[in-house]
Amino acid sequence: MKKISLLLLGICFAVGVYAQDFTTAAKKSLHSVVYIQCLAHQQSSYYDDFFDNDFFNNFFGYNPFQPRQRTYRTSGSGVIISTDGYIVTNNHVVADADSITITLNDKREFVAKVIGTDPSTDLAVVKIETNDLTPLEYGNSDNVEVGQWVLAVGNPFNLTSTVTAGIVSAKARNLNILSDRNNRNTLTSFIQTDAAMNPGNSGGALVNTEGELIGINAAIASSTGSYTGYSFAIPVNIAKKVIKDLIQYGTTQRASAGIVVQEVDSRLMLEKNLKDMRGVYVTQVIKNSSADKAGVKEGDVIYKINSKEVNTNAEVNEVMLQMSPGDVAHYEILRKNEILRKDLTLLNESNTMEIVKDNAETVEAIGCTFREINNDEKASYSIAKGLVITKISKGRLASVGIRAGFIITAIDGKVNLSLNDAKNLANKKGQTQIEGFYPNDNRTYSFILVL
Repeated sequence: MKKISLLLLGICFAVGVYAQDFTTAAKKSLHSVVYIQCLAHQQSSYYDDFFDNDFFNNFFGYNPFQPRQRTYRTSGSGVIISTDGYIVTNNHVVADADSITITLNDKREFVAKVIGTDPSTDLAVVKIETNDLTPLEYGNSDNVEVGQWVLAVGNPFNLTSTVTAGIVSAKARNLNILSDRNNRNTLTSFIQTDAAMNPGNSGGALVNTEGELIGINAAIASSTGSYTGYSFAIPVNIAKKVIKDLIQYGTTQRASAGIVVQEVDSRLMLEKNLKDMRGVYVTQVIKNSSADKAGVKEGDVIYKINSKEVNTNAEVNEVMLQMSPGDVAHYEILRKNEILRKDLTLLNESNTMEIVKDNAETVEAIGCTFREINNDEKASYSIAKGLVITKISKGRLASVGIRAGFIITAIDGKVNLSLNDAKNLANKKGQTQIEGFYPNDNRTYSFILVL
């Protein structure tokens, strides 16, 4: 009898699985997911510090120790978001690319240009010149439920147009794979799924059974580099906001409440004499911030933001990344056993509502394009001056491995940098020391150039 029951249970499970039809969702999404190939160049500078290139060129007419250029290709996926050529993908797919080629599901190929990138959420928008694309319809990632069926659509291992199925394993998963030097304003909230993904799926679509986009695939949990059980996607509600900003402004408009919170656990509940373990505990309120002006205080417990319960830092992060400076966030707060409601008019990290645009003055020198850091970057990285390398091609900086996005904080020990310092690099001779960092890297780098 027990064997018969187990058999029937197995049959019922199989019927339940195969009763779910994924064909409609697959048909909708396949034509909206593209194959991305990137070409990048990297030069070896092994001999640069030991030989005078000008000496060899002048004496022999050539340099036998000229740095060698290595060309490498990477690939990933992207999701069409408009009929006129806008495509979203992961920042890490296109970050170091010198050229980007998009292959559509119908095998047409286009050269793409980067519209904007946001390393803190690992998102980027590129564009191709056409007007007949099929965009994928946005879903609502807030409505995604643990246990629901999802499809992952992408191009793993250069195998184009691949669909895999799984369920949502968890929401608001904090991976700590993206960070800036102060661990602020970076994505910590991912949708976790067991749909099989591998290298090449990055930037592809996570869709529900209606064929709606609910996430941008970004990472896998693996000790081998290949799929071993869990994959992670950026919630589409966050992606929508970042995409809109990148297209409109070229950079993301980041909102800040100006508070630091801590998750409530049993230890904190006893220590602070809290009534339960719901919400997040406010440990710091920054002076003149949105929260400070609205009357939020240290020791408050935030239960809800915009009617959404928040019990983890990742859940707070997911709500805030969907908002812009100037938006009003509705907070439900517990203070001394009393429920309070506070309306916070959100500001940016410079405590203003000014729009940050990526149209700053730039200069070109030694094969690079430079701009000065903006106010948000100053606040985020706690530095007063710096130069951002927005574009890099063949040249000395590329030869030592510096990539676009690098922030220079010092040149030969000078820290108060301006665009004039970038211009002066073209006139320097001999050794020059460059110091700085990458936005998603806590390390500081120092390079010696021979100019």
